[in-house]
Amino acid sequence: MLIGEVSRRCGVSTRMLRHYDRLGLVEPTGRTSGGYREYSADDIRRLFHVESLRTLGLSLNDAKRALDEPDFRPADLVGDLIRHTRQRIAAEEELLGRLERVDAVSPAEWEDVLRLVTLLRALESESGARRQQAILSANGKTSLPVEALVEAVLSEDDPSVAGALQWSLARMAGQGLAELAHGLDAESVDVRRRATTAIAAIHTEEAVEHLRRALVDSDATVRGYAALALGSRGNSDSIPVLLEMVVTGRLDVEAAEVLGLLTTLSPSADGIVGALQDTLDTVDDAPTRLRITQALAEIPGTAARKALTRLTDDGDRTIASTAAAIMTAQDRE
Repeated sequence: MLIGEVSRRCGVSTRMLRHYDRLGLVEPTGRTSGGYREYSADDIRRLFHVESLRTLGLSLNDAKRALDEPDFRPADLVGDLIRHTRQRIAAEEELLGRLERVDAVSPAEWEDVLRLVTLLRALESESGARRQQAILSANGKTSLPVEALVEAVLSEDDPSVAGALQWSLARMAGQGLAELAHGLDAESVDVRRRATTAIAAIHTEEAVEHLRRALVDSDATVRGYAALALGSRGNSDSIPVLLEMVVTGRLDVEAAEVLGLLTTLSPSADGIVGALQDTLDTVDDAPTRLRITQALAEIPGTAARKALTRLTDDGDRTIASTAAAIMTAQDRE
């Protein structure tokens, strides 16, 4: 079969067939008396193999190697193709995400597009200082997309950068809150902690509802972050977790301060002193009882004062002297 007929039947241009011949990829078995290429049935079969391998994404060199080397393993080839394809898809998805972020802020001028792309690249930098600078340098004219900020805050492990991201999101009057709330359902405890901290910086009713949900998280740190944020806003739903924090010694000083605030803000907080007193009466662990004694110092009112007076006669000298010192300090104020 001559080259022209091969081209018509196989759908491969004569130019490409000549290129295959020069590479040694598909060489015609013979030549006519006039010097024209003449392809045999085996040549046509090899041509179909080449075209099939090309549809899988192989280069011409890889296709030649696959057909010529007797020890070449198809499984290795397919494995390489899978890896390369995944890398290409990941790169294209990254590009798509960047384009969608640019489109989300509706840039009016090319200068805005270039400035935004620069900020997005800086936000993805391995340098914490560059990421932080990108956040702080964004302004009203060129703001970072909310989706980019949410994605960044849920993955950021640098405290300084995370603080800048939370500050930036808090300024957006609740934008991105729904996306942040998805982080509360993440399998990763680190993501849930970051989501809770970021939501705590947003002062809206919707944020309060999400923080209430975080109060029952399986992770004590997530519960603690949510309780501190809710309690500081006068929400009494946080009281059980705050009491738990005092007892366990996890951010107990902060929890005690918020409990003291709650007694002045929430009518339903009257039982705080009673709950602390009940724990004092049932727990023998000295460090726990000392933390509770110190927590009573943060709570105003006669109930806490009576509890401290009682503790001045406690059998544990450290607790008794601590209670007495607290009362003396309060009398001087």
